[in-house]
Amino acid sequence: MKPNLSTLLGGMTPEQFLADYWQKKPLLVKNAVPGAEKLIDREGLLALATSEDMESRFVSQAGGWQMRHGPFTLNELKRAGKPWTVLVQSVNLALAAGDEFMRSFDFIPHARLDDLMISYANDGGGVGPHFDSYDVFLIQGMGKRRWRIGKQKDKTLIDGLPVRILQDFRPSHDWVVEPGDLLYLPPEWAHDGIAVGECMTYSVGFRASPSQELAEQFLMFLQDRICLDGRYRDPGLKRQKHPAEIGTAMIDQVAGILDEIRWNRDTVRDFLGASLTEPKPHVFFDPPARPLSLTRFTAAARKRGVALDRRTQLLFSGRRFYLNGESWTLPKDAVPTIRTLADQRAVGPLPVLDEEAMADLHSAYCDGFLHLG
Repeated sequence: MKPNLSTLLGGMTPEQFLADYWQKKPLLVKNAVPGAEKLIDREGLLALATSEDMESRFVSQAGGWQMRHGPFTLNELKRAGKPWTVLVQSVNLALAAGDEFMRSFDFIPHARLDDLMISYANDGGGVGPHFDSYDVFLIQGMGKRRWRIGKQKDKTLIDGLPVRILQDFRPSHDWVVEPGDLLYLPPEWAHDGIAVGECMTYSVGFRASPSQELAEQFLMFLQDRICLDGRYRDPGLKRQKHPAEIGTAMIDQVAGILDEIRWNRDTVRDFLGASLTEPKPHVFFDPPARPLSLTRFTAAARKRGVALDRRTQLLFSGRRFYLNGESWTLPKDAVPTIRTLADQRAVGPLPVLDEEAMADLHSAYCDGFLHLG
């Protein structure tokens, strides 16, 4: 199911939305996604929550706030005291229609797009007033939900709870949304969604790593790429007055060694390409049981084209491509075709490509990263 861009943003173009709303202020669009409730029903979502391959959470307000991680059984959900909510992450990886739905927001770069989370709540269910550190589009599926939102400075959370709930929530807007309505929230806008009867909500979220986390991940990336010659030496060592003192000569020499560590924009590009396309830990691919040979694959791809598996992430910068954590440098003539594959997730029939490019595509096909169209 792919929402229509003409209604998704309330008649605005993506350029207008990015200029006026993105990371600036909320936006409520009525009937932005007509028929949104058809994407998945309650039974389908709860079935996903029972799968070991999916990340899911159960949040209950019965007898005080509680949270558990899945998988769950349908019986334990049926027996749970109301009100409660089930949230399932990365539905786009399990449901083709969910992936198509999420990709409708590709006016935001793929490198920022994270996943589609879907929640089901019975009457009164929710996860409490909280704030996120990333942008989110909230689209109403089945039923109604009351959203209260506010841009407040006090982000203090209540201590001792298993969920992140604001201590002093002060909403400035109060809306009841219906099937197909869309609510966009910039980072750190406090919000509280309460189910009015049974309801389902789709959440399209975006990556926004903390600076500290990016720095730590980059240092880990460098760790496997540093190769410094030599060893610490001190042939001119002098006796120190204080044996326990770390001498200035040692500090200076180690500082000089560390100064040899170098990186540039290409290093940062490769770090981003590898980290942004690395599959999440619970993601596994399904290689073809009887893969075609390179020759037969090439012939078939020239007739049928190829499509990325919905679990695959393909990004690029210049002629450098990044596929599920791996990097490709492709011949110049292959670049336009593979850029189209990255942008549109499918391309075909394939034109005649360099042997090296076809070999790379065949390898990705054998790994289950892409499929014949």
